[in-house]
Amino acid sequence: MSFINNSFFVIVSILSLLAFSSNAQLSPSFYARTCPNLQTIVRSTMRQAIAREARLGASILRLFFHDCFVQGCDASILLDDTATFTGEKNAFPNRNSARGFEVIDTIKTNVEAACNATVSCADILALATRDGVVLLGGPSWTVPLGRRDARTASQSAANSQIPGPSSDLSTLITMFANKGLTARDLTVLSGGHTIGQAQCQFFRNRIYNETNIDPNFATTRRATCPVSGGNTNLAPLDTVTPTRFDNNYYTNLVKQRGLLHSDQVLFNGGSQDALVRTYSGNSVAFFRDFAAAMVKMGNISPLTGTNGEIRRNCRVLN
Repeated sequence: MSFINNSFFVIVSILSLLAFSSNAQLSPSFYARTCPNLQTIVRSTMRQAIAREARLGASILRLFFHDCFVQGCDASILLDDTATFTGEKNAFPNRNSARGFEVIDTIKTNVEAACNATVSCADILALATRDGVVLLGGPSWTVPLGRRDARTASQSAANSQIPGPSSDLSTLITMFANKGLTARDLTVLSGGHTIGQAQCQFFRNRIYNETNIDPNFATTRRATCPVSGGNTNLAPLDTVTPTRFDNNYYTNLVKQRGLLHSDQVLFNGGSQDALVRTYSGNSVAFFRDFAAAMVKMGNISPLTGTNGEIRRNCRVLN
């Protein structure tokens, strides 16, 4: 087992290096001199947060995804609305569902205490995401660093560019392609749904009206998601191991137990069926590909050099 793990992480490291070499402005050693304890601080704070609530690993992963799909990975999602500034937190994909902001605040406070005005919120979010996945049993990867924080945000882009839970396969493939991500990236990044929960309002139609669903699974989910009301009632995206990062998301899809419409379309007689089947039976392949795809997603349009800023407080502009 140790041989497999060591070989796996060597492969992930190589893939990570290849993935970020296309964006030479980011480097895993960006803070080696200016904030040498950065990764230890982030990991320690994430460990404490997940010990309190395992779901936070999924929440931070979702924050990173929703951040990178709007203006690139620039921490724009972390900005609060003000009287003169409209951010992304109240866009439909985020309103009353995006969470984990307080964890990022705590990490930022701890990092600022060690390395004042040095590390961006965007890089903190990227590192926290990786550590959350690892702490829940998932793969590790080398995180390229050097992002800077946005001075802008776009609620309209958040409303239009983040894939929704009712999206069909062709829409998902197009939306990912618009961000430079392939259909394979779509399928492996969707595996992040092996952790976390979803609100009833986002899967009600699936459990009551769709036919490509295991009837027992539908019945179970209906118990806490009525035909009307209970919109914010939660259900795990992976009912088998909801707080463990593994490949059960894909085994669920093969059994027609995907919770969201956008999950099950990955295994419904379409182009991604074979890949879903592969991941359902091969967790090493899933972990390897997920790690590489996370590096790729983290490279979407970062602000570098003198662009943007290093926020002192992730919620507000300097």
